[in-house]
Amino acid sequence: MTSSLPLFDVVLLLPDNEERRIQVGGEEHIWDAASKASIVLPALCHQGRCLTCAGRLENGGEVDQSDSIRYYPEDREAGFVLLCTGKPRSSLRIRTHQQEEMRQHRKRKGLAAPYT
Repeated sequence: MTSSLPLFDVVLLLPDNEERRIQVGGEEHIWDAASKASIVLPALCHQGRCLTCAGRLENGGEVDQSDSIRYYPEDREAGFVLLCTGKPRSSLRIRTHQQEEMRQHRKRKGLAAPYT
C-alpha cells in the first residue's frame, strides 16, 4: 500500500498506565492501526457517532476527523478525538477509553451525546 501521506508516531495511553507506540499512516484510522498492532480498544459504530472509541489528546496535535458522522469544533477545542474515524496529521499522544469524559463534555456544551 503506497500513500502520499507520511507515517506518524502515535502513543496510546491505556487505562492500566501502559503506553503503546504505533505508526499510523495519514490515510489510516487510528483505531484500525491499533487493531493491527493487537491493541484492543473500544468501538461500536465505527462511524464517529457513538463516542465509544473516544480518546483525548495529550500535548496537542492534529487529527483529521472528516470521516466522522458527528464531530464538533467544541470536541476539537477540548482535545477529544474519535479513534475509529480519526486520521493523524502529526505525531500524537492519546489517552484512550475517554467515552464517559467526552459524553460529559458534550452534555455540558448542549451537544449530542448518545447513550447518556
